[in-house]
Amino acid sequence: MTTQKPADDLDRRILDAVQQDIPLVSRPWEAVAGFLGISEAVLLQRLERLSREGIVRGISPIIESRPFGITAATLVALPVPDERIRTVADIISRYPEVSHNFRREHRYSLWFTLSATDEKALQDVLGEILEQTGFSRDDILDLPTVKKIKIDVRFPIAGSGNGGPHGPG
Repeated sequence: MTTQKPADDLDRRILDAVQQDIPLVSRPWEAVAGFLGISEAVLLQRLERLSREGIVRGISPIIESRPFGITAATLVALPVPDERIRTVADIISRYPEVSHNFRREHRYSLWFTLSATDEKALQDVLGEILEQTGFSRDDILDLPTVKKIKIDVRFPIAGSGNGGPHGPG
């Protein structure tokens, strides 16, 4: 039995709003709440519930890695048998150079992104991961970043017909 309350129009407007730039002010949630026409307390209660229900996984900045010396990145795919997915994913997830991994219904069933200070460091970590998981370089797809193209990924929840984060128009 689920205790999850269905998202209402206000929840959807909140979800749209927190995908926008959160203002760098002393009370950012107060500013977002004002934008939505609600109190800061209501906003925080709703965000807490949405988090508890697994709808909001987190709210965090998007950081440009190059100024911090991270100049090499790749997307790696492994052909992991179903019975080893959890074990291999757990090994890969231990590496701080891995931002995330995910499963696909495909011959290459486990994919992960790997970043490092330079190509040598990246290849060293990849080699260690392969050794730990029992794969060889011949087993994998290694798709290095050639050119970084930033996109702005946002998922409109309230929809333009509902006025987006502003509410009904």
